[in-house]
Amino acid sequence: MRIDIFSLFPEMFAGPFGSSILKRAVDQGIVNFNIHNIRDYTHDKHHSADDYAYGGGAGMVMKPEPVFEAVETVQAQAGDIINRKCSVILLTPQGRKLTQQAAEELAKYDWLLLICGHYEGVDERIREHLATDEISIGDYVLTGGELAAMVVTDAVVRLLPGVLGSGESLINESHTGGLLEYPHYTRPEVFRDWSVPEILTSGNHGEIAKWRRRQSIIRTAQRRPDILKMAELNSKEQEIVADLSTQKLEEKGV
Repeated sequence: MRIDIFSLFPEMFAGPFGSSILKRAVDQGIVNFNIHNIRDYTHDKHHSADDYAYGGGAGMVMKPEPVFEAVETVQAQAGDIINRKCSVILLTPQGRKLTQQAAEELAKYDWLLLICGHYEGVDERIREHLATDEISIGDYVLTGGELAAMVVTDAVVRLLPGVLGSGESLINESHTGGLLEYPHYTRPEVFRDWSVPEILTSGNHGEIAKWRRRQSIIRTAQRRPDILKMAELNSKEQEIVADLSTQKLEEKGV
């Protein structure tokens, strides 16, 4: 996969992309990152990438010219990959929310081009005529799209084949299949009088799998009931959820 990021502050990406799983993905040739400074595509002596908004109002707006030129220049120089599956993504709080399912969808692309908004936002013509997708990482506002681009990149790259050491890690993760992940424990078996659940030391992998599934359902029902509807539950598992709902009502005295 190739990922190009367009930003007014490209230096922000050096740390996150130069360590951990993302660096390993680069070293293995699984992903290729290219960070572009939008100011390099301005043509005035001040390298202005923003201007006042038409109609007035607080804050500055990113100009369309340098953003269009940056993206289109990179596309023109890209060679054969331009004909492969690609997406030009604007990071904006107005975009569709980044979910695990959205990350899985983006991981199927050969090329992602991420545009980092800044200031009060970007000229609307960037959204209308350049971006093919818009993504938000949550219902809050950041100073710019750089952090959002890092989040999107991390969520997508870790899904690429060969990036993680074990494919099983992806199967059991939170938000995969509509459930939060089950609790994890490691050595020591007893820490400050808190013991690891006995089932996990039993060696009975069938029962361990059942316990983990039940814990995932319980944890999701308690912490994120809004996403539980996405999970495929059998009749017994639906009974678990019903029992939890009844118990919650009883605790409230309803």
